[in-house]
Amino acid sequence: MRIVITEFISLDGVVQAPGGPEEDTDGGFAHGGWSHPFFDPETVGGAFDEALRNAEGLLFGRRTWQTMAGAWPERAGDPFADRMNALPKYVVSQTLGEDKLTWHNTRCIPGDEAVARIRELRDAEGGDLVVMGSPTLARTLIAEGLVDELRLMIMPVLLGGGKTIFPGDGGKHSLELVSTVASGTGVHVCVYRPAAGE
Repeated sequence: MRIVITEFISLDGVVQAPGGPEEDTDGGFAHGGWSHPFFDPETVGGAFDEALRNAEGLLFGRRTWQTMAGAWPERAGDPFADRMNALPKYVVSQTLGEDKLTWHNTRCIPGDEAVARIRELRDAEGGDLVVMGSPTLARTLIAEGLVDELRLMIMPVLLGGGKTIFPGDGGKHSLELVSTVASGTGVHVCVYRPAAGE
């Protein structure tokens, strides 16, 4: 499977709480919902639709999974929601018990086994394993060289700090720009893959 990270991201690299004010206030983050003014159904929504069409599974960190599990099941009847709800889901967590895995078709990957188990999933046959949100998990996957594609919805806003998906370990990761399209709201949807030889 290919691991594809899909993110709303600010110009200064922040991915924290794009969806709403209470989504993630860690570190005193006060800009939750910042992506809304820039969302457009055709370009930005289309990028998510495309990512989901090619997905054979979804991979989350615990916090993002809990947010999604609290929102998507009640939206049944919408084609996007139905696809999200039907796909196999994996959540990396050291604390979620089986009784908490209420979102249909979810399996838990223990945090201390995450890199090895995700490497196994990546080595298996199949389509895309899509990561949304989950900045801590995304940083680890990038640092470990386990990401096959980054789909970044780069929004024209500076947030001045917050969670990022980019490792701060001093490692170099060269990328190739595969495609880019701009929306009327100023969002650049950019697809990157690891550069040859990386």
